[in-house]
Amino acid sequence: MIGLQHYMVVGAILFVMGVLGIFINRKNVIIILMAIELILLSVNINLVAFSAFLGDLVGQVFSMFVLTVAAGEAAIGLAILVIYFRGRGTIAVDDVNRMKG
Repeated sequence: MIGLQHYMVVGAILFVMGVLGIFINRKNVIIILMAIELILLSVNINLVAFSAFLGDLVGQVFSMFVLTVAAGEAAIGLAILVIYFRGRGTIAVDDVNRMKG
């Protein structure tokens, strides 16, 4: 039987993959955004698992809020990325330092 520990392990693995994706790959903005989505997905898995374990719907409601924030983050992040690409011609993270000032 699949218990709470299994869901927590899957959530922890996804969280670590997201954090490693941010720190290992600092050149591509799209991969950084996908790593952030992995982190938010791991939080959702833990919220739903604890909600089902405790028999309460509060975790599932918060999970819907996290999904809404993730969708907004993806839409706004991609819009900023498209505008940045039109202006610079590249989406390299190293070139963002030129925007200062």
